[in-house]
Amino acid sequence: MKLLASLLTAAIFAAPAFPAFSAGETPVKADAAKGQASYGAVCAACHAADGNSTIPLQPKLAGQHPEYLVKQLREFKDGKRNDPVMKGFASTLSDGDMQNIAAWLHTQAPKSGFSKDKDSIALGERIYRGGIQERQIAACAGCHSPNGSGIPAQYPRLSGQHADYTVKSLTDFRDGKRSNSIPMVQVAAKLNDREIKAVADYIAGLR
Repeated sequence: MKLLASLLTAAIFAAPAFPAFSAGETPVKADAAKGQASYGAVCAACHAADGNSTIPLQPKLAGQHPEYLVKQLREFKDGKRNDPVMKGFASTLSDGDMQNIAAWLHTQAPKSGFSKDKDSIALGERIYRGGIQERQIAACAGCHSPNGSGIPAQYPRLSGQHADYTVKSLTDFRDGKRSNSIPMVQVAAKLNDREIKAVADYIAGLR
């Protein structure tokens, strides 16, 4: 029962459910066409023209849930998520720009990735699907779904993500360099380097 409870409260890259708009803000329908133009001007150089980054340390964004993308951009801009490069780009965007970009990226088809390390794939699958019960490490699938598609407006899509980026993100959560998700800080704190690399490689091959 402890494991089941953990599944519902923490997972890889998890963040609590959040609204797409701040309290008291009037929702405005996102414009994907404007988002495409803004994305091409600001984001495409690192994340590729269609959001399927070919740079291992730059995340794939295609098909990602728009609420998650907006949250990350807002937190880069206000410094809650610390990254000088992304802060510079996000600071040029209005909230409307962020919503438009996120809406357009959500329409883009994500490209599949693949696992590379045959020696660690069993460990990665074990952690992703079942966690590590004896150390109270929750299964990633509990929040991000068995195929890594995530849960809209709550937990981001992970399937096919570059392993290098996932390793960096988990390591940053563990080492205190990234703190914009308390559940992920708590999960990553319990993982060693070998486990992080194994689950990252397994996520890269999820479909």
